[in-house]
Amino acid sequence: MQMGRDQSRAFNEGFLVQAALVALVTIVLVIGLTYSRAVAQNASSSMTSNNADYRLGSGDRVRVNVFGEPSLSGDYQVDGLGKLSFPLVGEVTAGGLTAAELQARLVSALSPDYVKNPSVSIEILSYRPFYIVGEVRTPGSYPYVAGMSVINGVALAGGFTYRAKKEDFYLTRTVGSKKERLDATPETPVEPGDVITVRERFF
Repeated sequence: MQMGRDQSRAFNEGFLVQAALVALVTIVLVIGLTYSRAVAQNASSSMTSNNADYRLGSGDRVRVNVFGEPSLSGDYQVDGLGKLSFPLVGEVTAGGLTAAELQARLVSALSPDYVKNPSVSIEILSYRPFYIVGEVRTPGSYPYVAGMSVINGVALAGGFTYRAKKEDFYLTRTVGSKKERLDATPETPVEPGDVITVRERFF
């Protein structure tokens, strides 16, 4: 009789332990899912804000949609002169403009001679590359990735050479029609079109 009670108690205790473990795992999964969603939402909001402020330059690709005009809608690349070739209206200056400013310019160019009350939307498909020179293993141009920093650029370029100064860099950035030289650290954010220079250290 006592043995039966002991077995029943052990069974109940084992069941409670399993139930507690299941509950704990469920809580961890819910917290993890909630955190992941929050991170994704924050990243999405940040990208939306960055896209709104981002100014186009040579090498950027955009998707233009003109509602009801499939022959005008499509993907376009900003050329070396900061222009894109658009049907009907010819070359349109896009360099230095935000997506919203380019949208307004295309609406103005199309209306009223070509399209009555055009509805135009702009989406940035890909950014122009960044460049890295100096004391890295593989200098050159690389595709830009949103949110990248100087040290990410170094990693893409194969890492430092043995002569590199690993904490001291500078960026050359085009702002409007001018080029600016900025001191940088490994954590400094990189923008499309930036030139990262990895300096040489002197022994």
